[in-house]
Amino acid sequence: MKEEIIISGFGGQGVLSMGKILAYAGLMENKEVTWMPAYGPEQRGGTANVTVIVSDAPISSPILSRYDTAILLNQPSLDKFEPKVKPGGTIIFDGFGISEPPTRTDVSCWRIDAMDAAAELKMMKCFNMFVLGALLRIHPIVSVDNVMQALRKTLPERHHDLLPLNEKAILKGMELVRQL
Repeated sequence: MKEEIIISGFGGQGVLSMGKILAYAGLMENKEVTWMPAYGPEQRGGTANVTVIVSDAPISSPILSRYDTAILLNQPSLDKFEPKVKPGGTIIFDGFGISEPPTRTDVSCWRIDAMDAAAELKMMKCFNMFVLGALLRIHPIVSVDNVMQALRKTLPERHHDLLPLNEKAILKGMELVRQL
């Protein structure tokens, strides 16, 4: 198993954190992982993306030009990365940030209304965990238990009271995602 993933959106959406948590969870399962963040000078509000590779075998390079899965949280990200998904790959997008959905027919496209759900459930700080739940439903490359352990490890201790909300968001994201 090897999954090459790009996660992209605006800074402040938890893009880099989502990738870091996914990479940590992979490490906890004794998988090979890479985590390569990239963001504009503003971070919050600027563009941000992260490349994550999770594999059962050694990874030859963390630098990718094509992806198995793209998680795209705004229109500029969709415009940039939709063409870079390998045929047969997967696109997951948040309906709130996308005005023109993906048009490719050689990939599977999944929509999650994570922003709407986060607002409705008053869980805006957990937005990225709804999206991560969608990924784990489509491609269960790591377990939810290990994601929760990774969250505990990466989240500052003063925010550990948010762990149950994050788990709820992951499970809800698994329910909300739907294929186009």
